[in-house]
Amino acid sequence: MRERLDELLAQTSLTVTDHQRAQLVKLVEALNKWNKAYNLTSVRDPLEMVAKHIVDSLVVSPYLPEGAIIDVGTGPGLPGLPLAIVNPDKQFVLLDSLGKRIRFIRQTCHELGIQNVTAVQSRVEEHQLEAPYAAVISRAFASIQDMLDWCGHLTDASGVFLAMKGQYPEEEINALPANVEVRAVHPLEVPGLDGQRHLFALGYADKLNG
Repeated sequence: MRERLDELLAQTSLTVTDHQRAQLVKLVEALNKWNKAYNLTSVRDPLEMVAKHIVDSLVVSPYLPEGAIIDVGTGPGLPGLPLAIVNPDKQFVLLDSLGKRIRFIRQTCHELGIQNVTAVQSRVEEHQLEAPYAAVISRAFASIQDMLDWCGHLTDASGVFLAMKGQYPEEEINALPANVEVRAVHPLEVPGLDGQRHLFALGYADKLNG
């Protein structure tokens, strides 16, 4: 797995230390182990996990803002855990409603020594925050509008919604409400994967409906 990870990372501009690479491999090993009992992901081959889960998560790293980041609907910690590993200076909240996923994240953070992650079991609409997050990221929502509807209370006009999508969702973008602006669209190259990937950075032009 380490060879596969090194091979794929070599095709990106990411800077990942040897220690972080070892942690990423251990993350795949833990995910593979827990997956057999808890069905955390439909991907069964650890080598496939390296591309589909790890590198697919890491390619958004250059676009993370300063400040606290919440990964909503994180599942088994994706993209939050890989991003936390390569960004130890940033604080991440990983939120999911299923206990088995949160238990996996907490145990994995303990075993890998990841100290910048807080795992929260909650429905997103019930999550109480002390201050607005700098970024809300997710690869789980069916539509960008769903993300805005469910997560609108998690940030303010200075924050950003980072929506990880496949093909460019033109209809979704055209249907955005007037007070939501597309701040940037980043086409993503994910070594080892076919198909389009995009990261959409969206924000409130104001906070009228938030």
